[in-house]
Amino acid sequence: MNVAGIPVEIDDPLNAAILAVSEDRVEGFHRDPLGKIAALSGVPVSTVIERLSAMLRAGVIRRIRQTLLATNLAQGALVAWQIPPEQLNLAFEYMFREDPFSGHVVLRSTDGETAGSKYKLWTTLKVPQGFDLAKHCDFLMAQVGAVSYKIMPARRLFVLGVGHVRRKGVVPGSMTDEPAQVLDTEIVNLTDLQWKILVALKREFAPEELSVDLWQPRARQAGVDLPTFCEVAEELVRQGVIGRFSTFLEHVKPLATGERVTQYNALFHWAAPVGREIETGQQVGRFHIMTHAYWREGGPDFGNVNIMGVAHGQDKSRLLEHKAAIDRHLAAVGIPIAYSNVFWGGRSEIKPSEIAPQAYRDWCARVGLDSRAMRERV
Repeated sequence: MNVAGIPVEIDDPLNAAILAVSEDRVEGFHRDPLGKIAALSGVPVSTVIERLSAMLRAGVIRRIRQTLLATNLAQGALVAWQIPPEQLNLAFEYMFREDPFSGHVVLRSTDGETAGSKYKLWTTLKVPQGFDLAKHCDFLMAQVGAVSYKIMPARRLFVLGVGHVRRKGVVPGSMTDEPAQVLDTEIVNLTDLQWKILVALKREFAPEELSVDLWQPRARQAGVDLPTFCEVAEELVRQGVIGRFSTFLEHVKPLATGERVTQYNALFHWAAPVGREIETGQQVGRFHIMTHAYWREGGPDFGNVNIMGVAHGQDKSRLLEHKAAIDRHLAAVGIPIAYSNVFWGGRSEIKPSEIAPQAYRDWCARVGLDSRAMRERV
């Protein structure tokens, strides 16, 4: 498949080289992120721009944007929802289309009746600073007819990336030499100027916006000159709220080319000993297959699991081999696991969660809520 004569398949050698970098290797803020991708991939910047623009136009890449470490900007949690079967698809659609603060929306299942298997709908939720996560969930619960929900905030992060293209060849047991770093989730307070620049910074790029002069239009949107824009963005990196410059492919759904980046999405659960959560998360986070790993408390409904992680792949049995390798490693380093499980992803939709406080106030007005009633409980 071509767009104006330009190949857009992810297996095209140039595209694969670009995507192996652009998915999750451009950390922080860069004044010339496309030039950074060119330098790391060995592909000329003009070709990088041409190929990314073509893949974005074709829908092979679903979005290109500067990501944020939203766990440091807004209250966030993984939320599992118990929904009556007849309401499940309607609830999925509502979370995806009507709630700008729900990001990942995924239907999950287990290989049998296990702890937590009654929770079929899973979402990631971010509620902007000053507003209450539980109140937001109560509102969503009423809208979709949920029976119950379980909020699981991340207490620590160990892996936060994607990199599906470069992970395709990862063999079970492949891991880093050192334990994963620990990322905190403490909320950072920003100034009005920082919020203004952050909102401009995180907006998705249209194909025609991709150029070596990437940030000048965003600076104008924020009402500042380019040096100020870049200096504030770099300060936001030091404050720990900037993620990476990233291109995003579909996780499971076929691309416009008919290719599949991955076929299976596995959410792994481990119940580590109390007091050893960080150590366990660092060991799980070492494995190259893991795109996410975090400390979240599942509670009794989920067998008291406290370490969770996500891996993707083309083959279900291969993903189970990856998990078995992690399990063996945990045992080898002396970390006993009391319980473990796998939740398999089915239908899924992914969008960035809105995190700006003003956006929350605007949403409350649109749905007929008093935003004051949604403030955090004191």
